[in-house]
Amino acid sequence: MLVASVVTAARRLAGGLGLDQDLVALGGRSMGGRMCSIAVAEGLAAAALVLVSYPLHPPGKPYKLRVEHFGAIKVPCLFVSGTRDLFGTPAELEAATAGITGPVTHVFVDNGDHGLRRRDEEVAAIVAAWVLAL
Repeated sequence: MLVASVVTAARRLAGGLGLDQDLVALGGRSMGGRMCSIAVAEGLAAAALVLVSYPLHPPGKPYKLRVEHFGAIKVPCLFVSGTRDLFGTPAELEAATAGITGPVTHVFVDNGDHGLRRRDEEVAAIVAAWVLAL
């Protein structure tokens, strides 16, 4: 149901802007980003994915990876995560995203946790610079 909501919202956004769906970068924070990545892996067209604080696994359960769909992602991906994110360390995230077919960029926010609290401007600047460079 969440993935279907992403598909509907993405199509409305592209249509409202008068753009082809494959010209729109999609993404979100934590579970929202995960749902966008699943939608794209399942065939939703997108220019790119922006995944902030991707929930790689539940805290303390690194064996429960949420990556089964990564191999079907063919678009450029930006992962922005804190270096203290309990949902996945930088090393875990880099290893897991190696299965993504499209180009992957990682940016790790020093001392950031999963919420990246009080880092909104920094995260927004990272995302803006990456999207504009596509």
